Parts: sequence; C-alpha cells; structure tokens
Amino acid sequence: MSDPDLRTRRRFARRQWARRWLNWKPVLAVVLVLAAIVGGLWLVYFSSFLSVQGVDVRGTHLLSAQQVRQAAAVPEGDALASVDLDRVRARVEALAAVRSADVSREWPDRVRIDVSERVAVAVVEIAGQLRGMDEDGVVFRDYAQPPPALPRVQTGTDTGSDALREAALVVGSLPADLAAKVDHVEVETVDEITLALRDGRTVRWGSSADSDLKAEVLAKLLVARKAQTYDVSVPGNPTTSPN
Repeated sequence: MSDPDLRTRRRFARRQWARRWLNWKPVLAVVLVLAAIVGGLWLVYFSSFLSVQGVDVRGTHLLSAQQVRQAAAVPEGDALASVDLDRVRARVEALAAVRSADVSREWPDRVRIDVSERVAVAVVEIAGQLRGMDEDGVVFRDYAQPPPALPRVQTGTDTGSDALREAALVVGSLPADLAAKVDHVEVETVDEITLALRDGRTVRWGSSADSDLKAEVLAKLLVARKAQTYDVSVPGNPTTSPN
C-alpha cells in the first residue's frame, strides 16, 4: 500500500472516531452527571463524613447545655442532612424555661441550637412554692427566696392562667419608677388586678388594657392627692378614697 493510500485510510479512521466520540459525548456527560448526583447523595445521606458528631448549645443561663441536648434528642451518627430541625426545635421549646429556640445545621457534622430563655418579671406563690413568671404569664422556674427586685403576685384560689397572663402584662408594662413602689400585685380575675404599694396604699388597676395611660394618670394622682386607695381602672375617670 502506498503512502498516500495509508494516509488517506488514517484520516478516514480519525474522522470515524471523531464522529463516534461526538455521538457518545452527550451520553458520557449524562453518565458523569448521574454519577456525581449519586455520589453526592451517598456522601450527604449515607456516608459517615457528614453525620452528626455533636450538638452546640448557645444562649443558656438558667438551663445547662446538657439539659437542652437531652431535650433536643438529636441522634448522633445520623446524616446531618436528615435531621428534622423543626422537631428538634419543638422539643427544646417544650422546656418551661425556653421562650424560643433556633436550630440549624453547621456543616460538616454539627447541629447548633440557639436558645432564648424566659425572663422573670414577677414571683408568684403556687401551692406554697415561689415561682418565677415571665411577661406572658408562663411560670417557669423556682425560687427559694423571692428576689427583692421582682414584684410578687398574689393569687386567689380560683385564679386561672388567663388572669396570671393578664397580671404579667400589667407588671411588664409598669415604668421603673412605679414598679419600684410596688410591693406585690393581687390578682382575682383578668379585670380585677390591684397593686399593693410598699407604703401600704393600694391601686385598683383593672385589666392590662391602657396600662401606659393608667401609669401616667396614677403618677399624677400620687402627687396631687393623698389617699389610701387609688382607682385607675377607668383611666379617663380615676377616683380616690381615704380607705
């Protein structure tokens, strides 16, 4: 075979391989993409490289990090991507001292829980036990002795959770100068709330409605009139009485 014929056959062969490569190139690209997807799924959901190795807890003061971890019940060793963050958050928020929680993944192998704890605005005695109550009326912690900086809430035998919540709203709305004068808050129903001042005087507050206006009216009354009882339950028509 002459050299020109040989070169022609080689050029023909190269063109054939080029055509075959063009035909197979899309197929090979699809295979590589599928392999990458399968490999990625295996890495994320089935390999030990991205499995849960620990839980980081932040923002706790009343609770310990271990208490939060126990409540969260995050399964260590499971794939991080498969952890149900909403269920973990719900379990953490079921703790009485937790106001809210944010749960997130920290790649490659950890779950992070940011906790916002409740803050006591008053102390209420329930069944002989002093309990801390937050601004939503949620009772969430115990006290051996009442903190001097917190007003006490005294309840009647039939006081319900709605009345406690209303009392918490009243306490939370009191300006600092007025709160400092309050010895305790007496609660009967949602609209029968009374402030007992440290100097022995009482204030009939009513419900938590218009608390800012009631505080403003009361501040003026305490200066303008000497009385034993002040009634600001209707702040547009306040009254006083000598006893």
